[in-house]
Amino acid sequence: MANLNRLLKKKTRLKQKYRQLVEDAYNFRQTDHALSDFSEYKATKVLNKINKLKFVIRDNKLQAN
Repeated sequence: MANLNRLLKKKTRLKQKYRQLVEDAYNFRQTDHALSDFSEYKATKVLNKINKLKFVIRDNKLQAN
């Protein structure tokens, strides 16, 4: 159960980081296109990590039952 809680906390931190990166990309869009693109790229990488964690968390919940 502790492992599941740790994964959920990590997922929450990644979601917060993702939101910040998307917001940064949006804000940079008008001033610095390269920085905006880089922020979007990093956000995509974080989103991939979130999706992988969703799969692992769902698998852990199934095994716990």
